[in-house]
Amino acid sequence: MVGAERNGGGLRLRVEAPVTAATAAPGDSVAVDGCCLTVTTASDNGSLEFDAVPETIARTNLGRLVAGAEVNVEPALRAGEPLGGHFVQGHVDGTAGVQRLEPEGDGARLTLALRPDLLRYCVEKGSIAVDGVSLTIAALLDDGVDIALVPFTLEHTTLGAAIPGDELNVEVDLLAKYAERLAGA
Repeated sequence: MVGAERNGGGLRLRVEAPVTAATAAPGDSVAVDGCCLTVTTASDNGSLEFDAVPETIARTNLGRLVAGAEVNVEPALRAGEPLGGHFVQGHVDGTAGVQRLEPEGDGARLTLALRPDLLRYCVEKGSIAVDGVSLTIAALLDDGVDIALVPFTLEHTTLGAAIPGDELNVEVDLLAKYAERLAGA
């Protein structure tokens, strides 16, 4: 659960995350809906506080959070821990609009509309992070992507509650961005 308070052009976020808060300290990086934020306060009561600056508000959905909203929370990967998924930095590139979430077998199919400047980094069976969840693109569409969500993802993240019109944070594949930059040089 989250609480949000405006402070100038930014936002002070308070997130109830007892498991993460138990090992977090001020200065640590924690992803909230895929957005890497710096912990300003880690309370014994299980809450974490963060300051989101205007740049973060402009690129993410954090400015639209309402009190009581559920968010995905993940501490930073520590050196030596196994990497299960793709490289996700928590540097959100933008948001994607939920077009539909439909049951598909035991899982679901999530369709997202993406701006062309984000879609260019997507390939079928490539990686994308949505609200901080490392996912595989099942199909590339003219204006977005289809993602097959497994039951575990539906049960343990906020993605199973997505509804058409929601804006979700997206981080496209870091390696694709580097490849484009290097090829252009």
